[in-house]
Amino acid sequence: MNKRQGYASLAALMAVVALICGGIYLGIDTVRNRPALRTPPSATPVWLATWAAAPVAAATADDGAGAVGDDGSTVRNVVHTSIGGTAARVTLSNLYGTVPLRIGSASLAVAAGGAGGAGAAAVPGSVRPVLFGGAPGATVAPGGQLVSDPVALRIPYDGDLLVSVHVPAPGGPVTTHTHARRTSYVAGGDRTRDESGDGYDARIRSWHHVTAVDVLTSQARGSVVAVGDSITDGVTSTPDTDRRWPDVLADRLGGRYGVVNAGISGNRLLLDGRGESALGRLDRDVFSRSGATSVIVAIGVNDLLRSPYAGTGEQVVAGLRELAGRARAQGLHVTGATILPCAGHPRCSAAVEAERAVVNRAVRSGTVFDSVVDFDRALRDPYAPRRLLPAYDSGDHLHPSDAGYARMGTVVDPAGL
Repeated sequence: MNKRQGYASLAALMAVVALICGGIYLGIDTVRNRPALRTPPSATPVWLATWAAAPVAAATADDGAGAVGDDGSTVRNVVHTSIGGTAARVTLSNLYGTVPLRIGSASLAVAAGGAGGAGAAAVPGSVRPVLFGGAPGATVAPGGQLVSDPVALRIPYDGDLLVSVHVPAPGGPVTTHTHARRTSYVAGGDRTRDESGDGYDARIRSWHHVTAVDVLTSQARGSVVAVGDSITDGVTSTPDTDRRWPDVLADRLGGRYGVVNAGISGNRLLLDGRGESALGRLDRDVFSRSGATSVIVAIGVNDLLRSPYAGTGEQVVAGLRELAGRARAQGLHVTGATILPCAGHPRCSAAVEAERAVVNRAVRSGTVFDSVVDFDRALRDPYAPRRLLPAYDSGDHLHPSDAGYARMGTVVDPAGL
């Protein structure tokens, strides 16, 4: 199902909510007048990020990933584009590897689609080999990454790609992005050139090896990077439907700007834990994204919720100021988001609520970021403002539902990016 059809199913619910809560504040405050999204497209093609996923952890053969990382396996990752182009290049990572990762072969194709997700089949005639310095294989050093040669292929906007990677020998722990909310596939042997998905008889729910896809385009104008935690990662969104809030934003931008998701479930701003801290991974996951012009920052709740070492509101604000300053130094426009309400969640105590209020006051003040998106006001229950509106609550009182994610993607003001 195309994601526009998926959004249509949410429209009636959102309309009813809007009627009931007509007074709810849209949550947008453009602090500085900056026409970032009015930049004209480049006269010549440039490389821009169309998709990305932050590396999170290492997977091994005995962690439920099946044959991934074993002799002769091929992983076919399904990824979704936010902009199209005339060619693509792929980034493969061995960030969490402890030994060199040997890539036997790789390919890129346009997904044919299928029930229950994109499926492992490619559009006939679209499978292309991915080369590295002209060679079909390569070795990625532990902790390193590798960008492929350009692949000549018409890349669709708002479409699915298949990035297939064959590892012919044991390579140790595999760098992954967990909580992908996408079904990918595994096959025995080198199946990188297969158009049919018949050989891909194992399914996985994480992305392996691949961390970015760039496209060559003269139509889009730049890329927006959303950095955050599980709420940006979309951990409670419906799998295989691309209903995370950055997906909704990408659809609204209509291929004019790439939108890439640098969210990690459980991530903190200040401390490592579930992935490297947001401050620690900025260079890799945000600043290195091709053609990045803007960053949206939606993080901090895990710093307040998770103990031991739970942070204070003032510590989070200081971290957000540091992040914003570093992003501006890279020439990026920085939009900051308020932290969503969480009352009803087991760890969201009165003390946590008080610290959340400190962060949100600072974000709304306009002294931290270039512009603000007020997710808190957009999704909270107007009659119980410390809680999510029930229609926007996934049920755990912390993460949004599909309707909540749709609301978040809708209230980001493109003129304020």
